[in-house]
Amino acid sequence: MMTGEIMRERLTNGLRRGVTVVGGGLATAALIIGGTAVSSSANAAHATGHVLLVGSYKGHAGGYSTIQAAVDAAQAGDWILVAPGVYHEKADLTDTPSESLYEQGAFGAVLITKPGIHLRGLNRNSVVVDGTKSSAAKCSSSAGDQQAGPTVGGRVAGRNGIVVFGADNVSIDNLTVCNFLDGAHGGGNQIWWNGHEGTSTIGIHGYEGSYLNTTTTYFGGDSHAGTYGIFSSDAANGVWSKVYASNMNDSGAYIGACQQACNAVIDSSWFEGSALGYSGTNSGGTIIIKNNRFNNNADGFDSNSQVAGDPPPPQNGACPNGGTSPITKTHSCWVVMNNIFENNNNVNAPRAGSASEGPPGTGMTIAGGTNDTVMNNIFRGNKAWGLLIVPFPDDGTPPTPTACANSGGVYAGGSLGCVYDPKNITVKNNTFSNNGTLKNPSNGDIGELTLNSHPTNCYIGNKTPDGVFPAGISKVTKCTGTTGGNAFGAGMNLYFHVLCDTGLGDCPAGAHYPVFTGVKLTPMPPASKLASMPNPCLGVPSNAWCKAGKLITK
Repeated sequence: MMTGEIMRERLTNGLRRGVTVVGGGLATAALIIGGTAVSSSANAAHATGHVLLVGSYKGHAGGYSTIQAAVDAAQAGDWILVAPGVYHEKADLTDTPSESLYEQGAFGAVLITKPGIHLRGLNRNSVVVDGTKSSAAKCSSSAGDQQAGPTVGGRVAGRNGIVVFGADNVSIDNLTVCNFLDGAHGGGNQIWWNGHEGTSTIGIHGYEGSYLNTTTTYFGGDSHAGTYGIFSSDAANGVWSKVYASNMNDSGAYIGACQQACNAVIDSSWFEGSALGYSGTNSGGTIIIKNNRFNNNADGFDSNSQVAGDPPPPQNGACPNGGTSPITKTHSCWVVMNNIFENNNNVNAPRAGSASEGPPGTGMTIAGGTNDTVMNNIFRGNKAWGLLIVPFPDDGTPPTPTACANSGGVYAGGSLGCVYDPKNITVKNNTFSNNGTLKNPSNGDIGELTLNSHPTNCYIGNKTPDGVFPAGISKVTKCTGTTGGNAFGAGMNLYFHVLCDTGLGDCPAGAHYPVFTGVKLTPMPPASKLASMPNPCLGVPSNAWCKAGKLITK
């Protein structure tokens, strides 16, 4: 998915810095996260289970015309192979869930509730699960072609694409999902591993997705838009690899509600054209986000701590059980490494809810994070800031002062609520260029803002030709000790300019940031830039389409 130029640059920088650029294999990712082994359909040593075929390939008709029919017939450990074609799946339309199931997110055009199912398309770009009406052209952008979902409780519900609900070790690979839009009861998630939304428990152990495209070609306002490309909640022990996501009004990828023990990897993927390329609320423990590209979003990447959203706060990247990361050699197991954050200046990307508060023109934002590591990345062409490290003032559901303090925050009350300052953040060996070109005061490569006394954030070996703000943070090279807040001292300019850029406060005199002029969606890249799985029969038992582990040719 990355261009040859980007790949060469990533490898060159890795070699120059003396770091290992890890390959994109699922086996490698599973070893890195070090927890329960994730079911990896692509690397199965011994093919087991039955194979259910959907559609027709090379004149060989499968036994099922819809994916949902095959899912309903499958048992744990079975494979579902899907032939090229456009599939207007309708499980949520033909068997409308109750309002209580909508509240749990237990609805989708394809709904998987059995563990160990392997759903795989034969071609990433031509196997399409399409949320538009059956009469529409593939992933149509026409308003009249959109399917808003059933009416539930007198309101149009919205739709999800493929939902894995409370089922362990389900893999989804090598297909496209498009145009599933939100409504009055939720929806808008293209692919969702949902471990029982809102229960504050881990309801899915083990998940995998690779060679996936998720997008929407239609925006009908905040109440009828794509929300998330690829999404996991109340789930742990997952790997996403070679995913593309665009045009979401929240984020291309989201990991949350994993009880600060996510044990997840995002590898070799591409996120563009959304409010946020990635978002994660209270997502901690071991998370490794590596070898990805985040470009043309409003804010390329946003991680935050929040009381009301996917508790418990804060976002804490400390290694589980007091352990040490094999990557950082420290207590920080939340690692963002070897990524490119480029030209995230898209103020006209679809944006809604708290995602609309991400500061446009920023490559990456850590809002109220703790014990995180950002290393060996490239930040370039982000017009406001390359990297922002700022507090998250959670005023959504203000807790009591005691509850705020117990969750690592400082209770400020009023419009600020419970404030989570960024703490123990390590920023190491990153390369910055051509950031901060808006030239507002405080714009540049790195900006740090803190409100209260906190454990020190540190900055080691970064190349920051366009400056850091406040200037003194570049001298903080030891990741120990405690420092005071800087918001109303040296950081005052940054404080007011971040508020201005996000639209949450008045702008200082003379400040200039891009102004929203109307949503513009990002066109899907050509198939030549979204490589399909080289061998979709790898690991699959022999069947009418796969012989001896290879796809038939006639």
